Amino acid sequence: MREVILLLAEVVNMFHEIIWEISDRLGLGLTDKELHFWVIGILGVIGLLFVDLIFHAISKWSITAISFLFTFAMVLVFVFAVEIQQRITGAGNMEFADAAYSILGFFAFCAAYLVIKGIFRWTSKS
Repeated sequence: MREVILLLAEVVNMFHEIIWEISDRLGLGLTDKELHFWVIGILGVIGLLFVDLIFHAISKWSITAISFLFTFAMVLVFVFAVEIQQRITGAGNMEFADAAYSILGFFAFCAAYLVIKGIFRWTSKS
């Protein structure tokens, strides 16, 4: 878990440093808050463009797939928040395996839901 958080932090830091250097070379003199505005803004819009393309393509097949992806993103955020909270409060160990099992639980329950949904659709058409 620690390694994943460090990797994510390194990616954000890389963008932070690139934009910071561009800002300095252009003489913009951005404050740290302004730099955060630009870094998160740029990363966010890149993410939005990517997600928008993917969701438009998926919407032609299934709205449930979009619901799954959105919920999966929320579950990932929640899982990381729980692991970080455990580290801060000492209520448990911050481990990647805990996060992996959490995600596995989400997949298992989603699979069960989709099987039940499929059975209801199959039986209602008969």
